[in-house]
Amino acid sequence: MKSIENAIVINGALAAGAMNHELPGAPMAEERLPFTIRVVRGGDALQKAITIRQAAYGRHVPEFAAKLGSPEPNDHDRGSVVLLAESRMDGSPVGTMRIQTNRFKDLAIAQSVELPAWLKNKSMAEATRLAVALGQAGRVVKTTMFKSFFLYCQQANIEWMVIAARPPLDRQYEALMFEDLFPGQFIPMRHGNNIPHRVLAFDVRSAEGRWNEAGHPLLDFMCHTYHPDIDLSDADFSAGASRRVHLKCAPE
Repeated sequence: MKSIENAIVINGALAAGAMNHELPGAPMAEERLPFTIRVVRGGDALQKAITIRQAAYGRHVPEFAAKLGSPEPNDHDRGSVVLLAESRMDGSPVGTMRIQTNRFKDLAIAQSVELPAWLKNKSMAEATRLAVALGQAGRVVKTTMFKSFFLYCQQANIEWMVIAARPPLDRQYEALMFEDLFPGQFIPMRHGNNIPHRVLAFDVRSAEGRWNEAGHPLLDFMCHTYHPDIDLSDADFSAGASRRVHLKCAPE
């Protein structure tokens, strides 16, 4: 767990950590996690995701959390997946995230803001309903959820990741080199209880080059380490649906 513990995003700033750069042709490092991340399939797994989702939102927006006790329509939409992180010790839910692509309909964020024209014809995916357990474990889960989102986008040939984030989470995405689409603006989000959010985007295909150039502490974790506990094999990638996901920054 050293690679993620040395590079975790805390309070919007990147903790300093040494990066173990691979030699050309060297095998990818493998690291086990204290939890698994998988695509939700079936009512029991979805209920676990809903449980951690409602608990996490309840800590910050309890009125909104009261509405999150049952599945939402977007949980079942084509082009959407719900990810669930579960403790390897006892199977309890420790995190969740929903990913929606624009393959079949507009992203949820489009209900609240018109995205820039240059994104109109791009393939996009939006992460919503991010929820994690409390404490240090939750911060590790959050960072690994971002990696899972990134891997999903690579496998699905998504060009841009899009998120709406409220403080302080917005600073963490900024530290991950997301681009502010509306600098200085906080826009109320209909799917976020009308709370003002920043809208940010991330170019998936140039990620490794930009992280490498910046000496980013998460480069090794994201691009040079294989985590067998991240299993996206049940996600629908169309032609690539049956292909096992491996960590790789450059699209295949």
